Formats: sequence, C-alpha cells, structure tokens
Amino acid sequence: GYAFFCVDRRWTLRDMARFTLVAAATLGAAAAFVSKAGPAPAVARPRASSAMSMKLYDWKRREATEDASIDAGEFRVDNIRGAPGATKRKMRKGRGISAGQGATCGFGMRGQKSRSGRPARAGFEGGQTPLYRRLPKLVGRPTGPGHTNEVFSLVKLEQLAGVAPNSEADFDSLLEAGAVTKKKHKVVKVVGSADDVTVPAGLTVKAHAFTASAREKIEGAGGKCVLLSKTTNEVVEE
Repeated sequence: GYAFFCVDRRWTLRDMARFTLVAAATLGAAAAFVSKAGPAPAVARPRASSAMSMKLYDWKRREATEDASIDAGEFRVDNIRGAPGATKRKMRKGRGISAGQGATCGFGMRGQKSRSGRPARAGFEGGQTPLYRRLPKLVGRPTGPGHTNEVFSLVKLEQLAGVAPNSEADFDSLLEAGAVTKKKHKVVKVVGSADDVTVPAGLTVKAHAFTASAREKIEGAGGKCVLLSKTTNEVVEE
C-alpha cells in the first residue's frame, strides 16, 4: 500500500510527509503497548517561529545609544539621543485619503469651521454673552497692563496717641502695646485721621510709607518720620 501511494502522482511531498508522521506515531503507540518498559517519552517539537516582525516601543525594550549609568561620560548635544518612538514625523495633510487627513484635512465637509480663514474671533461663544462680559468688573481693581495697586497695612494717627513722648514707634511696638491688631500685609503705611488728633511730641515713627497729612502732623509735633525699605525693612530715609 505504501508503494502504491508513492507511485500515485496525485500525492505530493507534503502528503507523503504527513503519511510518514502518522505511520511513525502508530508504530510508536503499538510498541509502547508491547514493550515492558512502558510508553516511550514524548519528544517536544520546537515551535515554528513567526515570520511577522513588529516594532516595539516599550520602555522595557528600548535600547538607547547613550549610556545613562552613573559612570557614564559627559552628556553633550552631539551625543544625546532620544528614545525610540519619542519623536514622530509631522502629519502631512491634504496628500491623499489613506491617512485620514486627505481632501478635507480633518475639518469636515460643511459648516463654518471648515471654511478658510478664522471662523470666529477669540472669545466668541456663538452669540451668547461671552465669559469676558459675564464676569463682574470690580471698581478699584486695576486689570490692564501697567496698573499697580499696592496694598498696605494701615496705622492711624489716633493709634499713636498712646505712645510716650520722645520715644520710637513702629508696628511691632504698637502691636506689643495692643494699639493695633495683627497686620494682613507686610508693608505698613501711616495715614492721617479725619478728626483732630494730638500726636505726642518728639515721636520717631518708622514705617514703609506716610501720607502727606500724617507726615505733617508728626513733624509738626517735633517728631520724625523714618522710611523703611519694603523688602529688607532697613532704614532708607530719616
């Protein structure tokens, strides 16, 4: 029978190989039943390797050209390389439909946003009241470029009335005496009062800024206004 199949032209080499494997397996199984030593051990065949290859951009499989260890040399502009897959080619639009960015370049076929030129101005929300008009505009809060609004912790002249004459006063001494509360801002400014306040004579007041009316009152009583730096708190002008 084996000679008959070999002679038959309709059987190819693959068919002959399959027939040979089946016959060998049958003979091996029969020998296992007959032999006293038991069945023969199975031989594992190696798996056929796939011919398909794939680029892997996984962090575990990257092979950078430079050495990133502690003992590596100096990194320079000419020897640093990016990891594989870190940079990609820019997307070419309008060059065919294969990439999905062909004729319409991703902007669709109809509608305002598919037309040439900027479809709507910045801040336009389709006709409803835009955000920059919905937000309240607070009076006294400069918002444009070049506007500054410096905020001070204020010390009024009536808070200096309890200081002993011919002494030195600043915010820390007034806070210790209980004349003022804890300040909210780092810089301190001495301001005048609407009422007629008597300032102790010969008073030396240290602050970061003085109003004209406060300076006039203090110096009119024989005192002195000492201007402090807003950053270092050192004496700038006596």
